[in-house]
Amino acid sequence: MKSPRLSFLLGATCVAWLVGCGSGSPESNGLGAGLEAVDTDTDSAGDGTWMGEPIAEGCAPDGGVPEGVVVVKSTTRFHTSVGIAEREEDLSADPPEILVPTGSTFALHLGSPGRGGWVFTGIPQGPYYLRAGSTFFISSANHVDIGGNRLGRADARYADVVSSPLQVNLLNLAPWQSWRSSLQPGSSLQLISGQVALYSTVNVFDFVPDGATSIVTSNAVLDSGLGDLPVFEANKGDRLYINQLSEFTAGFLPDGRKLGYTAVERSVEVGAFDFAPDGVTPMPVTGLLQPARMREFPIEWRVPDFARLASQVHPNAQPGVPRLDLVPGPHGLREGWVGYSGELLTLSLPRGVVYDLTARLKFGNPYPSNWGVVGGLSYSFRNQEPLPDGSGRLGSITGHYSEWDALDNLIAGPLVPKLSPPRAFTIDGVPASVPRRVGTASPVLEWAPPEFGAPNAYHVSIHRVDPDFGLALTWWSIYMPGSITQVRLPPDILEPGTTYIATVSAMDSPNLAIETAPFRTLALLPYRGFDTKSSYFTTP
Repeated sequence: MKSPRLSFLLGATCVAWLVGCGSGSPESNGLGAGLEAVDTDTDSAGDGTWMGEPIAEGCAPDGGVPEGVVVVKSTTRFHTSVGIAEREEDLSADPPEILVPTGSTFALHLGSPGRGGWVFTGIPQGPYYLRAGSTFFISSANHVDIGGNRLGRADARYADVVSSPLQVNLLNLAPWQSWRSSLQPGSSLQLISGQVALYSTVNVFDFVPDGATSIVTSNAVLDSGLGDLPVFEANKGDRLYINQLSEFTAGFLPDGRKLGYTAVERSVEVGAFDFAPDGVTPMPVTGLLQPARMREFPIEWRVPDFARLASQVHPNAQPGVPRLDLVPGPHGLREGWVGYSGELLTLSLPRGVVYDLTARLKFGNPYPSNWGVVGGLSYSFRNQEPLPDGSGRLGSITGHYSEWDALDNLIAGPLVPKLSPPRAFTIDGVPASVPRRVGTASPVLEWAPPEFGAPNAYHVSIHRVDPDFGLALTWWSIYMPGSITQVRLPPDILEPGTTYIATVSAMDSPNLAIETAPFRTLALLPYRGFDTKSSYFTTP
């Protein structure tokens, strides 16, 4: 969804190059103390110029960016088996904007294309809001790169379709197991590419009997989990992994039911081929699957330690679904977890089950030895409360604990929460857990740091509630350094007569650089996050 443009008045910004150097700090803005001072890295030749342009009067050529200038660029980094390729993106289609807090209001600054990126001038020293699409970052830096990571070739082409029929011809499967329940998930097939961005679960509409070791059918479809489908080019080496996940057991639940999970058991990587998806022509999925090399590992999952934090997510929250995922880390983990490439293992416990789980799990790994394995631990919490439309319907407000790390680091000790939710969450001074109608278009959200853990950033997300379905979709996001525990929502985020949910997430990610390279460094490991949730609130 493309966010609506902000429409409030342009602030007092000089159009001359670097006018306004030496201006003082803005008025107190309620953002909290401790933000970094303006960065002064590079780009000055020390000769009275900056990036080849004269420095305005009042700006000392101190070897850094002149005061009052912010340069924003977007560098996409494409990760492949032969290295990382970078591409500078054009920001003119949806240019970034800067909002400078001035007390209880904001001044909007519009930049322009220049050397090094999108250039803003006349920005007072101190924190500002940088808008990129439907996301804001609070920063004090002179340089910000809002680009991110992508998996696959930089020159890959993508079709304007997200689904394709398949011609499936698979032999030497592990004996097929039918899905019976969430605790007996059975067998499944996934398609992944290491050269272009593709991840999909195969939907086979024919009945596959238990014990079958082959599937031959044209009654199958793939639906992309990553957007538009890639065009495969044999001369570029584009190949395809076909993975079979099978059901294994992790023991028994306290009530005696068997606890099943899925993990890769067999796989094949087919040779390079040509295929241009058009939504009509079947994509060939053909191969003789082989057993993947298996790894076994122990876990001690102290589920009660997560469940006891429910009331910190929301006073009415109840324990939800614990889940463990193992996923491949394409081309290694030096740059973090880059690109989604399916699952190696997925284990989910039933909602509300609270006990210590000790088990030995196993999974197959068909990928090259230089790929990493990332472990993901999550625990959901759910609060059900009446929708504010007077219908009597209940809506679900869900928060999460999430942790991602290299598998060996994740399982080095018991699986326990390493961070707790933000505390004392309020909206304009009223506890956020109180359902109500707010009285301002730019409310102030405030919270206290978590009980334990060391957050170095926070993420505020605003979710717009669909009144017909009762679902809440993320509408706007604001990321900020961990020194900030109070934020005013910019104008035009909240629409009149609309219901929302607000989330504040504490983020413990020691390599995260929110102020200078937010999207790229979000991929770096380890990452831990924990939500606190508001109740429904409605604008007048």
